[in-house]
Amino acid sequence: MSPTSFAGGLEGQRVVVTAGAGGIGLAIARLLHAQGCRLALCDVADDALAAAAAELPGTTVMKADVSDEGQVEAFFATALGALGGLDALINNAGIAGPTGAVEGIAPAEWRRCLDIGLTGQFLCARQAVPHIKRAGGGAVVNMSSAAGRHGYAYRTPYAAAKWGVIGLTQSLAKELGPHNIRVNAILPGIVAGPRMEGVIRDRAAQVGVSYDDMEARYLDKISLRRMVTMEDVASSVAFLLSDAGRNLSAMSFNVDGNVETL
Repeated sequence: MSPTSFAGGLEGQRVVVTAGAGGIGLAIARLLHAQGCRLALCDVADDALAAAAAELPGTTVMKADVSDEGQVEAFFATALGALGGLDALINNAGIAGPTGAVEGIAPAEWRRCLDIGLTGQFLCARQAVPHIKRAGGGAVVNMSSAAGRHGYAYRTPYAAAKWGVIGLTQSLAKELGPHNIRVNAILPGIVAGPRMEGVIRDRAAQVGVSYDDMEARYLDKISLRRMVTMEDVASSVAFLLSDAGRNLSAMSFNVDGNVETL
């Protein structure tokens, strides 16, 4: 989808993207920037933030861990100071979490996965929503996963976090709808890139097969028999922020080629 193919309403929007300096977050930031949005990004990687700032002129960037309440508050203070308000929040930050049998997962790893992938979305929404209300409405897009609608053996913390995101999305859509704020979730499936390569490698080691065999197993579970791209996910986010998405709320959009099971 080309940067000019969306319905109107994106130009000038003030948007926060968490984990916006790499991966899916950077793909989202690139597309929104091309559409004329004003952006503030946070991430935990200094080099990636510097590169994003150089690539996307006028974008505010800041290092922040979304699981840390103080860092989230500081980031939003900086973002709002630069943007002068807020129209949309893209809750993109998350981690893959550990791969292993439930009895082998350390409680600290469980907590870290949920702290970033679920509690982080709450902390960011808590900061963003009052300002989106003041703007007269807008949008929140929460990043879930195909794991948010399927059980996922050996990836229990990740699946739990992503199921939680669906509950967060449904609840906020009801709460915020009267304020003209629409809240949706994107559920990417198997997204091509280094992160998915690591997941496949870890899962292959867990069950004792080769990387190629495990990749084939993943693709066999997708109706379209292919991975999606980060740009596919970014296009869906931009659509939800545009005028074309003005009456979409409380939805979970499966951007995954129809993952049948995990």
